[in-house]
Amino acid sequence: MSKADILEQLPKLDPAERRELLDRLYDLCERDLFHSEKPSETERALLDKELEEYERDRSHGEPWAKVEAELRKPRSK
Repeated sequence: MSKADILEQLPKLDPAERRELLDRLYDLCERDLFHSEKPSETERALLDKELEEYERDRSHGEPWAKVEAELRKPRSK
């Protein structure tokens, strides 16, 4: 199945199926990040900047579990 075929089928899925796909995509992206894909130079610069800011003032940081839960929440349109 081509990417175009997949994109064409997405609107036909019910919300639970789309959520399942989204969760699987997050898992694949996370695996890629930890095992192969490296951040681009732009992404690396942003991460370095954010880390520096966090190290200056740790009171603005959030635990990963809280951030991940927020990212996985369904968004209203």
